[in-house]
Amino acid sequence: MLSFRQKVKLINYWPPMLGAGIKLKHIAKDWTHIRVVLPLRWYNRNIVGVQYGGSLYSMADPWFMLMLMQILGKDYIVWDQAATIHFKQPGRSTVSADFRITEQQIQEIKAHVQQHGKGNFTMQTQVLNPQNEVIATVEKVLYVRYKKFIKA
Repeated sequence: MLSFRQKVKLINYWPPMLGAGIKLKHIAKDWTHIRVVLPLRWYNRNIVGVQYGGSLYSMADPWFMLMLMQILGKDYIVWDQAATIHFKQPGRSTVSADFRITEQQIQEIKAHVQQHGKGNFTMQTQVLNPQNEVIATVEKVLYVRYKKFIKA
């Protein structure tokens, strides 16, 4: 039977990722960092020859939710609730995105959910070109709920 980590690595073959050419490159052992890349290919170019916006969003879609699910564990429910992408400049080559959740963010989420039973939390990342210029910024709002909320 495959571990969750092995299943996540298979995401490279999930049709939306495979079809866009998105590749998962790194998962930290503690799930606090994930890196993905998106090479510019003939099949993910838009009509003017640059990265298709849907592919740029797809490369950012699942990661924060998967990370929080693993970090927080089975006592929590985690769902994507909203997303925003702001395009800054065209992607003309391979682009990458790093998804990070800090220990401080984890503690703030746990404390808030412990007190209120649930909450919405905003995570952000940037899509970068090889020169580390920002191609797009992505903001994800995640809903987190404690399965067995007991207010002290």
